[in-house]
Amino acid sequence: MKFTKTLAAAAGVGLVAAGLLSAGPASADPSGGDNYQARPLAGVGSDTTQNVMSDLANVVTISGAKQIASWDAIGAASFQTKAAVACTYTRAEANGSGNGRSRLLESLTAGNARSGCLDFSRSSSGKGTLVTTPSLTWIPFANDDATYVARSDGGVPRALALADVISAYKCTLQPDINPVLPQVGSGSRSFWLGVVGITEAQITAGTYPCLTGAGTATSRSYLQENDARQLKTDEIMPFSVGLYNTQVSGVNADNRGNAVLGQIDNVLPTGLATAFPVRRSLYNVIPTSKLAT
Repeated sequence: MKFTKTLAAAAGVGLVAAGLLSAGPASADPSGGDNYQARPLAGVGSDTTQNVMSDLANVVTISGAKQIASWDAIGAASFQTKAAVACTYTRAEANGSGNGRSRLLESLTAGNARSGCLDFSRSSSGKGTLVTTPSLTWIPFANDDATYVARSDGGVPRALALADVISAYKCTLQPDINPVLPQVGSGSRSFWLGVVGITEAQITAGTYPCLTGAGTATSRSYLQENDARQLKTDEIMPFSVGLYNTQVSGVNADNRGNAVLGQIDNVLPTGLATAFPVRRSLYNVIPTSKLAT
């Protein structure tokens, strides 16, 4: 069992865990008695699947040796993925699907100081029309529902039509509902912008000035994906249903604050509904050249 087969084994368990996004009690960065910097597969990226990947890294073994080192999006200021000192990263530069993918591409570039430092990245958004050099492949890992969250002590409705959510992000429900987005580089941000039909270029241009970070005097700070502790009483933001449920159960760190999941089109966001209006696939991204190994 080598590169692709090892991640495929993890993906099989991940699919069973879909809707939970954790295979057991939450794990964090690689640690323990083994040399985690010597594990064959090191990865960074999205916080949506970081917990389940860390859990799986502790159980996917070959001849008793752990094979995967998955580094959290949030944690200590820096971390080192391989024995080489050049494989040291700041947490911020590897936080999120986009940043994780960029770091992976660095690792695959001959002559780059970080060549060979990473082997995969976690992604909560799909490939879409993206073309990379070298080529990357998105391996499906799990399914997840996404919805908006609002504070339980605020005035934002806890049930909205999808059309109303879209209108909120296009600034036509102001001032009653103020939409915010996860940080730039987040796969959840990219996915949600696709849901509401908005591009990063439009945000930069100020087409929708109510959006966080649009550059106006009233812009609100970006939020870390799946962390609603800073959410205000008149705001909504996207959130992973699966990850929210693990935070409720105490399996993962509770970053909900006062936020509650919103219904969309009268469908409860349980993580079990087969027809929830907003559903996505989650991925591990690997070099296409490794598909045959």
